[in-house]
Amino acid sequence: MKAFQNTNARDARNAATLLKQAKADGKKASLAGGGSDVLALVKDHIVQPDVIVHLRSIKGQDRIESSSGGLAIGGLTTIATLAEDQAVRSQYAVLAEAANTVATPQIRNVGTLAGNVAQRPWCWYYRNGFNCYKAGGNQCFSFAGENQFHAIFGGGPSYIVHPSDTAPALVALGATFTIAGPNGERKVPAGEFFTLPRQNAAKENALADDEVITGVQIPAAKAGTRSTYQKVMDREAWTHAVVSAAVVLEMDPSAKDVVRSARVVLGGVAPIPWRLTEVEKMLAGQKITDALLDKVGEAAVAGARPLSQNAYKVPLTKNLVKRTIRDLAARA
Repeated sequence: MKAFQNTNARDARNAATLLKQAKADGKKASLAGGGSDVLALVKDHIVQPDVIVHLRSIKGQDRIESSSGGLAIGGLTTIATLAEDQAVRSQYAVLAEAANTVATPQIRNVGTLAGNVAQRPWCWYYRNGFNCYKAGGNQCFSFAGENQFHAIFGGGPSYIVHPSDTAPALVALGATFTIAGPNGERKVPAGEFFTLPRQNAAKENALADDEVITGVQIPAAKAGTRSTYQKVMDREAWTHAVVSAAVVLEMDPSAKDVVRSARVVLGGVAPIPWRLTEVEKMLAGQKITDALLDKVGEAAVAGARPLSQNAYKVPLTKNLVKRTIRDLAARA
């Protein structure tokens, strides 16, 4: 393992400045919140930083604050805290449930929300040192290779799937990210934060090299809103979604079996959290019936383009979307 310097940031802006300064000095720098992902990348020689900027030294970014306007979550909040927080569990169940499926209890205890949404892909080609698009190369080895767990939507030129469980939940909740850079802060809606490979095959999000996620804001849930996160895995623990669905339904208070509005976002099937806007339109103003769910299931996989070994994800996605919406709509 290459020797590197450890630096503790005083605050988010200082962290961004340290990243910018390292680049100016011709050095490679990496951020570490909980550190589980970046240290794995370093140990596997996938990234070789000269400097690791640690964020744990920053005070006050590990809090969850509830107000009439919604929820403010610090970027350094651990995944375990997110899964166990009563305000999150009662008002934003989709996020608590998503957090509770992340990896193992040990990783949830140290991993942070910012780290979870900004983690690098877990494609085995990238993680095993292949010179692919994500590593700065000029091809995606999965396209003609081992692609059982790769994208069926939004792929090309890279076919990775975004590994975060919390990301689809945050997009479904209409969250906004606060991002700090050397010159101040900016806010980015979660639906615009994640970027497709066609925009930049080497990146997965809108973060500049000298920016840090400092927090997430979620708007207050409207009356009648219910939500859930369902995840299909290839084994019981410490694995990413083969397919997942984050669903938020706002039910009509005057007709509780009618959907007023919906947000449906998939994980495990695309390089970004994949929002099903056509499905959302089909659900709005409708009572959930078996006939409607059959149409919703077909709409959920419209445009899917499976690779040579992952066509099984198409019926799996269709049925997961139908089941998740049906079960959520049926809750009292």
